[in-house]
Amino acid sequence: MKRSTTAGSCYSSTTTTTIIFISLSALFLWLFTTSNNSSPTNINNISSISRSDGNDDQPSATTIATHDLHLEPEQILPVDPVKSTDHDDQQPTHDNIIQVNQNDDDPNDASSSSSSNNISEDDTSSTTQVQVEQEEEKVTLNNNEPQAKESLEEEEKQAALETQTSEESTVTHKQEIQQTKQDINNHFHDDDHATTSSSSETTTTISHNNYHEIITDEDGQQRLEEHQKQEDDQFQQIQQKWHPKNDPTGATSHDQIQHDEQEPITLHHEQIINHDDDDQASSKDDQTKNKKKSSTQADDESTVSSEKERRNNGGGSNKDEEDKSSSSEDYGYKWQMCNTSAGADYIPCLDNEKVISQIHTRKHHEHRERHCPEDPPTCLVPLPNGYKRRIDWPQSRDKIWYHNVPHTLLAEVKGHQNWVKVVGEFLTFPGGGTQFIHGALHYIDFIQEAVPDIAWGKHSRVVLDVGCGVASLGGYLFERDVLTMSFAPKDEHEAQVQFALERGIPAISAVMGSQRLPFPSRVFDVVHCARCRVPWHADGGALLLELNRVLRPGGYFVWSATPVYQKLEEDVQIWREMSNLTVAMCWELITIKKDKLNSVGVAIYRKPDSNDCYEQRKRNSPPMCKLADDPNAAWYVPLQSCMHKTPVGENERGSQWPEEWPERIETPPYWLNNSEMGIHGKPSPDDFTSDYQHWKKVVQKSYMDGLGINWSNVRNVMDMKAVYGGFAAALKEMKVWVMNVVNIDSPDTLPIIYERGLFGIYHDWCESFSTYPRTYDLLHADHLFSGLKKRCKVVTVVAEVDRIVRPGGKLIVRDDSKTIGEIDKMLKSLQWKVSMNLSENEQHVVLTAHKSQTWRPDSYAPPS
Repeated sequence: MKRSTTAGSCYSSTTTTTIIFISLSALFLWLFTTSNNSSPTNINNISSISRSDGNDDQPSATTIATHDLHLEPEQILPVDPVKSTDHDDQQPTHDNIIQVNQNDDDPNDASSSSSSNNISEDDTSSTTQVQVEQEEEKVTLNNNEPQAKESLEEEEKQAALETQTSEESTVTHKQEIQQTKQDINNHFHDDDHATTSSSSETTTTISHNNYHEIITDEDGQQRLEEHQKQEDDQFQQIQQKWHPKNDPTGATSHDQIQHDEQEPITLHHEQIINHDDDDQASSKDDQTKNKKKSSTQADDESTVSSEKERRNNGGGSNKDEEDKSSSSEDYGYKWQMCNTSAGADYIPCLDNEKVISQIHTRKHHEHRERHCPEDPPTCLVPLPNGYKRRIDWPQSRDKIWYHNVPHTLLAEVKGHQNWVKVVGEFLTFPGGGTQFIHGALHYIDFIQEAVPDIAWGKHSRVVLDVGCGVASLGGYLFERDVLTMSFAPKDEHEAQVQFALERGIPAISAVMGSQRLPFPSRVFDVVHCARCRVPWHADGGALLLELNRVLRPGGYFVWSATPVYQKLEEDVQIWREMSNLTVAMCWELITIKKDKLNSVGVAIYRKPDSNDCYEQRKRNSPPMCKLADDPNAAWYVPLQSCMHKTPVGENERGSQWPEEWPERIETPPYWLNNSEMGIHGKPSPDDFTSDYQHWKKVVQKSYMDGLGINWSNVRNVMDMKAVYGGFAAALKEMKVWVMNVVNIDSPDTLPIIYERGLFGIYHDWCESFSTYPRTYDLLHADHLFSGLKKRCKVVTVVAEVDRIVRPGGKLIVRDDSKTIGEIDKMLKSLQWKVSMNLSENEQHVVLTAHKSQTWRPDSYAPPS
């Protein structure tokens, strides 16, 4: 039994040994076969990777394990198990492998060179992705740790197959790898495993737009600086091409140029850089540009230095671009901003603080009257913050941009009376006033119902509104074909006249003080005063007598004030004094009427049209004026407490009422004498007619279409040298109004202008005009400047033109060629856009100029 047991055990042991041997042999054979199937390419590529210290005795790469790097799971690049077994179809080749070298390796190393030279020029995207994959491997080698050949082989295969990754994903992935590298380096630095080479010393072979370039981080920084300098040079070159000339202060705003109607075009540095990016120029082209830039760097450096110095110091200009946008200094002028407390509302003759501070009495509002500087200013008035192109008529009658006239005092004080209200970004005008809260049109019709002979727009055409407020009465009288000259002082009732002009309603800044109003005698058909607290009865009735001077014989004075309908003690006393004065002046009280809707009353007086009452007065008080006193003399003439006799002769102005409107505009006044020569050398009536025909022809054939003016945007117009008012008469069918200016050194034709149903003012253009800045859309000057040169500096008049014309406004100048040449230079120095044409008979030149929408100089004049 024992033997038998022993034999069984031996058999069993022998059998087991045989099975084990066979299994081991099979396992060995399988391992041998698997090893022979590995690609030799991988081994060759692996062998080309060396340590930074060049030690050939480094440990075998097969001994390293990735877990020794202590990487977080997301930091280890995964190995695709499918790709790792596809040895036949997915083998990495020299076309998609990036060779990684350390900086101590020989740059002429054969394996390195061979790998680099075989990078595919068509696989830029693949190359970039593989570079990202290999940089992780490079980090491992830089830290002197062994790595398994199989692991590296699989990662190389994976890198070769990651060819479909998007550019954005590649960039993001690269940033993650760089962060991983930093984390690994920090880890091994702490464990004293860091190598002597740093990331700034690493070189990488890359493929970029069909050429190879080895870049160190140090070289990359240098190239970045060169690229930035190249961009700066390109930016400066564009500046030199499009840069505006210096502004009048010598400072240049490099981000704006003037174009067309001086609309600013902004050039941003980023836009220029993007433009270069959009070109997608090849790197070879970039290299060529860099070589050219280097070859001319010595010349460019002086140019760039000069450009930077000019920008920093605010001086200099590009002479090659004089036809684009030139500085004031290029034309011999240096403009500066006005440095006054009035700021954007500066009126030189009304804001002369030096003179006003020396006035000892203000009893007659002397401080509100004109006090012009001895030397007219040549500074420019700033724009209000947020200024916009004005709203067109008729919408402007009801609302304007708040930032164009940013004053709210009247809205706060008079808002409940419907003067003006703030509504969002607008100031609105409900059409009311102190005496007509429920609307100006109702009030206008109420007046005509009270006195039908007023006949708005036919018998009564030209009205003077005293103490106009925001001029709503004048704004709505346009609907009745009536022109209204509104005026109010520049006083604590903030910006009344400025509101009116911004709305498109005629107005001037003036006060009834110690001097006559700048109008001829006997020209207004109606004078109106609503709730005006003017002491008419004071000083012998001097102020009411001034209204008597400018009121046409037979004309009406409409007085709408509390003394007419209230019974307070003060009001009763004023009414008593007013009644005595008007009786002494021979004014007839036509009616006292109560407006029940507005709960106000109005007293309407009529001026006599003969001398009968004057001759029958028992007392000569107020006295009649002396014969030597010219009733038309009004420029800086003190008030006279007297009355002028009414003209009664058949050919005397004022003895008859003009033709009804609109016939009066083209009918020669009855008092023009055929025996007297007119301005143009013909008998006066014929001179009047030919002048009208001339301007109708000029306006229709030239101004309407030939000057590039959009007349639908024009509302406030001024004829700076009006003569008979022919230019204004030629515009009568348009929705505009014209301020006709008759110069004090010219023949007095202003009464003719009023006679034909237009209005105007006396003025001396050697002084500032009594209006706010930015109040006219168009100025017209016919042979004005050539005459002014004999009396004052034309540059001061041009500065005044710039002050009163709105941004984007227009100027038409007709004059001799020499004068036009001077005006042209001045306007261009102000950044106006100028064009010129010969007149039809070539005897003079017509200049048309458009004011810049935004340009203002950067520096300020000394305080004034």
